[in-house]
Amino acid sequence: MSDYSKYFEANRELWNRRTPVHVASKFYDVDSFLRGRNSLTVMEKEMLGPVAGKRILHLQCHFGQDSLSLARMGAEVVGVDFSPEAIREARKLNERLGLSARFLECNVYELPERLEERFDVVFTSFGALCWLPDLEAWAEVVQRFLLPGGRLALAEFHPTLYLFDFDSGEPAYHYFNSDAPYEEISEGTYTEGGDSLNLPSYFWVHSLDAVLHPLLERGFRLLRFREYDFSPFNCFPNMLERRPGEYVFQLKGLRLPHVFALSAESSP
Repeated sequence: MSDYSKYFEANRELWNRRTPVHVASKFYDVDSFLRGRNSLTVMEKEMLGPVAGKRILHLQCHFGQDSLSLARMGAEVVGVDFSPEAIREARKLNERLGLSARFLECNVYELPERLEERFDVVFTSFGALCWLPDLEAWAEVVQRFLLPGGRLALAEFHPTLYLFDFDSGEPAYHYFNSDAPYEEISEGTYTEGGDSLNLPSYFWVHSLDAVLHPLLERGFRLLRFREYDFSPFNCFPNMLERRPGEYVFQLKGLRLPHVFALSAESSP
């Protein structure tokens, strides 16, 4: 894999700065989470299936709400994120809730050097893959950590949605990955309260083929695949809540896919 270290370092700083804003935000609503709210969406739960008693590796877990929701549901969970601030907050939440999830500060691509275990499920979701330049290498990591017959559960924003600039509504990005990242100054963040955050970010676009092909060529069997015409989160500009918990990007009356989700089984 090419050397992407300078991009990872810049993005790590971005997420270190975002984390305290997110923890304090209404978007993540930590208070209700501490009182028992499950942060997982219906889409994620469908792909995960029953989790009680399962060993789950959660890649790019941010500050751990979804990891801890899985732990509350009876799973044995290891959450991984490259942001030390996010992992610090995840561990604090884990301690406050008296749960036994574990959290590891690590870049996804370096995880085989840091972790020996294997899992029933590898899970990742929403706004994760765009921070990874190479999905062939990502699929290798997923395969490495799954037990034979284990499953990948993935829910992610649809690449068609990512074609558009959310402020202008105009196409602004390629559908296919060109290896070189997009560089932008991230003004604020997707939650409230981050107006003072103005930092460079580097991200990549990935087609559905770029997600599916590396898995299929490694022998994964696709169990479920779904597309949704809404986002469960109001996390982009110019979104309209058409019904509770369903947000749609307003684009000249077009009905766009907003999210895709899949479950895939590794070879026995």
